[in-house]
Amino acid sequence: MLTSTDFSGLLNERFFRNFLPVPATTRLRLGIGTPDFQLPDITNGTLVKLSSYRDKQPVLLAFTRIFTEKQYCPFCFPHIKALNENYEQFLNRGIEVLMVTSTDERQSQIVVKDLKLKMPLLSDPSCRVFRTYQVGQALGAPLPAQFVLDKTGKLLYQHLFSFLDHNASIETLLEQFNKGKL
Repeated sequence: MLTSTDFSGLLNERFFRNFLPVPATTRLRLGIGTPDFQLPDITNGTLVKLSSYRDKQPVLLAFTRIFTEKQYCPFCFPHIKALNENYEQFLNRGIEVLMVTSTDERQSQIVVKDLKLKMPLLSDPSCRVFRTYQVGQALGAPLPAQFVLDKTGKLLYQHLFSFLDHNASIETLLEQFNKGKL
């Protein structure tokens, strides 16, 4: 399943485009809507448009860092697993979790299968959405970040990667939805 020595597929165009460090500089403001996008959902085989959730349900946008179908960021892998294990908690509260990855569709299909993902995994190999949300990049892939959106699409909370605080915990994310006007 997951290996720590299989680096095949790592040195690709995306790797070199995201190699140099760029800190997260998002200028998204709380209480304001976030940029719309459309990406393929590898888990369900559909196209997902963020704006299709507006006025229907709140959304957690979870940008994650996967290098290849066999190489996961050591900070993100536990977060991906935790989100997947707790996906029903979000659904039971009427919240959709959209995980965004920079792996291509083929790599993403392997990730979905290997990790038995239940939540939508959106493939953004061009990193266009990662750049739009200004989450930063380093060492071959965009950095992780989480954005909590209320049902009108307004930003309630954002967590950007730092080496001191990699990803927001499941508890923190659920708490942010509880605080917001969903």
